[in-house]
Order: sequence, then C-alpha cells, then structure tokens
Amino acid sequence: MTPRRLPPPLRDAAFVVCSLFDVWVHFDSEEPLRMGFALVAASALLLRRRLPLLTFLLTLPSVLLSDAVFAALAALYTLASLTRRRVMLALCALAFTFSDVTRWPSPDNMLGASTLITLTYTAAMAAAPVFLGQLVQTRRDLSLRLTEISEARDHEQLLTAQAALSKERAQLAREMHDVVSHQVSLIAVRAGALQVGSRDPEVKEAAATIRRLSVQTLDELRHMVNVLRASGGRPTELTPQPSLADLEQLVAGSGIETKLRMELPEDLPPTVQRAVYRTVQEALTNIRKHSPGAAAAVCLGHRDGTVRVTVTNSAPTRPGLPLPSSHYGLVSLGQRASLLGGTITSGPTTDGGYELCLELPATGAP
Repeated sequence: MTPRRLPPPLRDAAFVVCSLFDVWVHFDSEEPLRMGFALVAASALLLRRRLPLLTFLLTLPSVLLSDAVFAALAALYTLASLTRRRVMLALCALAFTFSDVTRWPSPDNMLGASTLITLTYTAAMAAAPVFLGQLVQTRRDLSLRLTEISEARDHEQLLTAQAALSKERAQLAREMHDVVSHQVSLIAVRAGALQVGSRDPEVKEAAATIRRLSVQTLDELRHMVNVLRASGGRPTELTPQPSLADLEQLVAGSGIETKLRMELPEDLPPTVQRAVYRTVQEALTNIRKHSPGAAAAVCLGHRDGTVRVTVTNSAPTRPGLPLPSSHYGLVSLGQRASLLGGTITSGPTTDGGYELCLELPATGAP
C-alpha cells in the first residue's frame, strides 16, 4: 500500500518551520542584518514551487551572511526536482558552495588545508539536495511513464476485446442469415401456400397473419444482420424504436380478438412509451402461445402521474400447442419496469384467464 503524501501546502509549511528553527538555532541578537536575511530566506520558501530559481537566489544572502543554510538547501532541492537544466543546477550548487565557504566577513586564510576540507564538505552538502531532487524528478517521470504504459495496455486489451466481439458478431450474423432467416422464409412460404389453397375463411385469415408476421420478422432479421455485420462502424440501432402510435397496428396484427382502450397523453417520454409497447407485445405473445382462442382487453390509462397498463385475456377455448419458450419474457418486463421506477404484476383471474398489469411514473424516472 502506497503511503499518503502530505498536501503541498503542508509540505511548504513544514519547510518554512524547519528553516525558522534553523534561524532560531543560529540566532544572534548582535547581528540583526544577518538574522533579517535568514528570515527572508525562510519566508522565500513559500514561493519555491512557482518560482524555484528566484527562491534559491533569495536564500543565497543568508548562506553568505549567516549559518542558517537550511532554506538554501531546501530551495536547491526544489529547483533540482523541477528543472531539467543540468548546467544551471551545477552553477547553483557552485554558488551555494562558494557562498558558504566565503561567508562574510571572509576568514584571513583562504588557502589553508582546513579551507580545502571545508570546500569539499560544502560541495558535498550542495550536491546532496541536487541529486535528491533529480532522483525525485526521475521517479515522477517513471511513474508517468508507467501510467502511460498501463493506459496503452488497457487500450490494447480493449481493442483485442472489440476484435473478438466483432468476430463473434460476424459469426452470429452468418448464423442468423443461414439458419433463422431460412426457416422463417419457409414459414412464410408455407403460410402463403396455405392461404391460397384453403377454402376455410378462418384458416385463410390465420395463414395470412402468419405470413405477414413472418415477413415482418424477416425484415427485422435482415436489419439486425446488417447491424451485426457493420460492427466497428458508426453506432446504429438494432430496430426502429416503437411508440404508442404503433400500438393499434400491433393489436391489429396480433391475430387475437382484442379490445383496445387507450387514454394516454401523447407527450410521454420515449422510454415510457417503449415500456408500454413492449409490455403489450409480450402479453399478446403469451396469449397466442398459452391461451389459444382467448379474447383480450388492453386498457391504458393515466392518473395522478402514473401510467397504468392492463392486459387481460379470457380462458382459452382450445389446448395450447407445445411451443418453445425461454421463460424470460416477464422477467425482462419486470427489470425494465424497475429501471423506470415502476412495477409489474401478473396472475390468473377467477374466470380462468390471465391478467398482466404495469404501473410506471409518467416521467419515466424513479
């Protein structure tokens, strides 16, 4: 776990406090001018992030005139951590070294062995913050580089996932075209043949409904295949999104004797309109599959800011056919209603029929 670093203002305040402590340790009441320069150097550290070079230059008089050198070392460290000009850093380190060695007033003997030792020690002391600052800068650059590499790797993984998804979509498009579309086409052809060859009006009407629904399904399948094959291009919708204006056509083409009563405003949000349409569509589909011969009633109303949709069917007049079912229709409707802040309930009626009820906020939001 990476330790948390202090916020920049607190770090600046810590540097200033340490510099003031250094001034207090070397305080001399008989040298007010030197102490004034030392206080100026400590205060200049507040500018070290915005003006690092100026801050270092403001601390040099303190090195030249007093023993308080912490502020200058801190300024030199900051400058080394923020700049990439190595020559300037070397000159600043030399300036610190000679300012400390030739501290005013200058000693009498500047060429003695002790002076050479002091010069070496001071040069090492000036080099330490420079190396430390450069190390911090290198670490920061390395961290940024690692972040860039990580982002590049994530982008590469995303591209790989998109390529795999594109391949799966292309395969799915082929399967839909070669298998599903072929079978639905056969259904449409057989329904057309039955419509032409039968003399029973009810059979002809049923065959015409099957043929019309098969053709509509083929159109939607072709559109979906085109969308799947266009993966990686511009976003497109799978199918035109239905609205309340499409309900009458849905009921008329359902092949069920249905009474539709709709008392809804026309300015409902598109999400609410789609939820209402899909609910009625799923209910009519279930009636066709599980309650053959049953009549249905679809009631859509609006009261107190709530949209209420009720689909009721009577008892079936003949046994249902064993058709395949995923059993996820009502679950999907419930999830859609929940996302819009509504509820959906369903269950058998006393007369042997079935009722499905949807309630949604008219605003389409929880």
